[in-house]
Amino acid sequence: MEQETLQAVMGLIMNAGNAKSEAVEAIQAAKKGEFTVAKEKLETANECLVQAHHAQTELLTKEAQGEEMQVTLLVVHSQDHLMTAITFVDLAKEFVEVYKRIDEK
Repeated sequence: MEQETLQAVMGLIMNAGNAKSEAVEAIQAAKKGEFTVAKEKLETANECLVQAHHAQTELLTKEAQGEEMQVTLLVVHSQDHLMTAITFVDLAKEFVEVYKRIDEK
């Protein structure tokens, strides 16, 4: 795998992983009633997802321009990581809202 491609794949994995971690921390903060912290964690998670999308877009752009992309387990793993992170962040937003409603009662 070309070094530039490897960097993009690793950036995708790293940023997606960070997004998921921030989402977990958002849920934990909301569970404690720390909704300001939860909101900040979700914002950071979204920023990490944006960075992951940039890495993904870099890979997609190269392929669209005709560069051959070797599909390896690492590339598949990076895409899996991103999709899992997106789902997890979406669910974390819902959990935070549920904890807010519970706290209001």
